[in-house]
Amino acid sequence: MVADNPGRGPDALARLRAATVDICEVIPRTAEDDFHVTTMTWMTRNALLIDTLSSDQDYDRTPAHVARGVMDHFQITLCIAGEMLFSSGRREVTLRPGDIALIDMAQPNRTALRAGGGRTHLMTIVLQRAMLAPRLAHPDAATATLLPSDHPHARLLARHYAALGSPFETDSGTGNAEATVEAIADLVAAAAGGTAEIVAGLDRAERHLYLTMIKRHIANNLETDALTSEELCRHFHISRATLYRLLEAEGGLAHYVQEQRLNLAFQRLISPSAQDVRLIELAVDIRFSSDSTFIRAFRRKFGLTPGELRELADTWLRETGAVPAVDTVLHQLARRRASQPQ
Repeated sequence: MVADNPGRGPDALARLRAATVDICEVIPRTAEDDFHVTTMTWMTRNALLIDTLSSDQDYDRTPAHVARGVMDHFQITLCIAGEMLFSSGRREVTLRPGDIALIDMAQPNRTALRAGGGRTHLMTIVLQRAMLAPRLAHPDAATATLLPSDHPHARLLARHYAALGSPFETDSGTGNAEATVEAIADLVAAAAGGTAEIVAGLDRAERHLYLTMIKRHIANNLETDALTSEELCRHFHISRATLYRLLEAEGGLAHYVQEQRLNLAFQRLISPSAQDVRLIELAVDIRFSSDSTFIRAFRRKFGLTPGELRELADTWLRETGAVPAVDTVLHQLARRRASQPQ
């Protein structure tokens, strides 16, 4: 994540204009002393995510800007606060909180941000044309498509924006940021007029986004009792059958939750800060009924007891002066098991 904070006032306006001189003209709609813009940027392999807070201002992207060829992208913008008015040719859309729009930045356009003296808050996923255009049946006609807040997919998509830069998205297998961006692109392209292949694959994109959302929620609540099927169904407004179907490939809900709790215990056990934590305390924290139940489950998963893992991590720390990474320890354990006689 990169912070890019021009701040406020005339100097901030000058810096923003210098940074966007080849892209658009920035027109403040407040006194220059009241001008404000703050951005946070996340990068993935297939997208750029920009979180922006700004005072009232316009962006005018003229044919001369387009001819410079600096920006040939689509963007998918979520409005969180204030309003965004976008116009290109005869096409006009207005985004209010909860609305999402797909916008083609290769066309001349004008964007107006209005918050009545407050701040307009937008989150935008910027996608290369080569990624999104093949998903659209008529890419040159997708100037601006609005998904209002009550669109069946708008709330599902919005819940993923703020999480795209989180450690869960970065580190978790099927929940990684790149796959999530791909699924978001599929759903938005379908709403804008996707190809037959994209429309046919909507269920797969929906499943990915729901499953990622559920896994993220589980990762954030491993030390609580909020991971029953009843609680998850209520939280995500889905049926129990849908929940079980989503987690079927993971061995079921109970199995997946226990696996993640054991992974959390593994991380805690190799951390020096947890060396004085008793096993019974750790077991209770991650919702095991007893330390003996926890130890048996841990040994089945990792091939050694929690106490043995602590000793291994402590030896590593003494010999190297560094806390071992989880992957390093898992690799050592795999090699040790492979070398043992069958």
